[in-house]
Amino acid sequence: MSDEQAALQSFCIANNIEEISPEDDIYKYDVDTHRAAVDAAAWTEIPHYFKKVKMSALALLKMVMHARSGKTIEVMGLMQGKIDGDTMIIMDAFALPVDGCETRVSAQEEAYAYMFSYIELIKKVGRLENVIGWYHSHPGYGVWLSGIDVSTQRLNQQAQDPFLAVVVDPTRTCTSGKVEIGAFRCYPDGYKPPDAAASEYQTIPLDKIEDFGVHAKSYYQLEISYFKSSLDRRLLELLWNKYWVNTLSASALVANAGYVSGQLMDLASKLKDAGGKLGQMQNQSSFMGPDSRKGETSEDSALAKCSRDAVKTTIEVVNDVTSQVLKDLIFNQAVKR
Repeated sequence: MSDEQAALQSFCIANNIEEISPEDDIYKYDVDTHRAAVDAAAWTEIPHYFKKVKMSALALLKMVMHARSGKTIEVMGLMQGKIDGDTMIIMDAFALPVDGCETRVSAQEEAYAYMFSYIELIKKVGRLENVIGWYHSHPGYGVWLSGIDVSTQRLNQQAQDPFLAVVVDPTRTCTSGKVEIGAFRCYPDGYKPPDAAASEYQTIPLDKIEDFGVHAKSYYQLEISYFKSSLDRRLLELLWNKYWVNTLSASALVANAGYVSGQLMDLASKLKDAGGKLGQMQNQSSFMGPDSRKGETSEDSALAKCSRDAVKTTIEVVNDVTSQVLKDLIFNQAVKR
């Protein structure tokens, strides 16, 4: 097994990509069946109707590669697929030529023209599935929907439901080795969701915490699983070779230097803010008694969250250093011998 194949296998294991038969129903697309499901529109009666996402490894890798190509700039693309009961199935994805910046991405007329041309051309080669969602990147600040993302997703759900929003964080993907990705659907305007179970903790930059908190109950996250088959193998290997070369030739320490510096500065700001709040709480306790701080757990405190963020950043830096040391041992030392 070559290094590229071994790396691809490790990628599949790290992201729990399941191997299925090429004859599986997931690869079959019936226009009439899909149209009947869309006409029934069961999701209009149940805001939390869709619960799962099944995504092809090909679509996953395309999105990761596109997101990485943008570096610190947000990028955007569309996904093609179908629905099967409460599951949204993503078969493929393609990038859009859009104007992006470090905090948002917007599609212009050129992008819409490209989208329609691409869909017409790809149908001629057998990709019959319609556009079923959009994806964009959040370089270095986690997978969630901002206020602009929520507005965009709601418009899409109103105009062309069923529609899914996917967010990829390429920076954290590089540091962890596992794809940092999330799939979301918005609730209707005015809908008050029940209290959801606590989701996995993620580091949110201080300047985005307010935006994250304000819109956190406007949408919900779907469970994602991945699949591949022998039909995808050749295309997956071709894409992976390009991804693997870029990964080998890049230094994570250099590529993520700005991200790590930003994380440390953000952590310093959070610690300063937490210290100020802790001082206020101590003063309040001295006047109002210890009962005034009931209800706050150690895990919820600002200092505890800072500790989690610090541990996460440290692990990411250690992973980057380890990766660089291994590359040096494998390639540079081998050349010297």
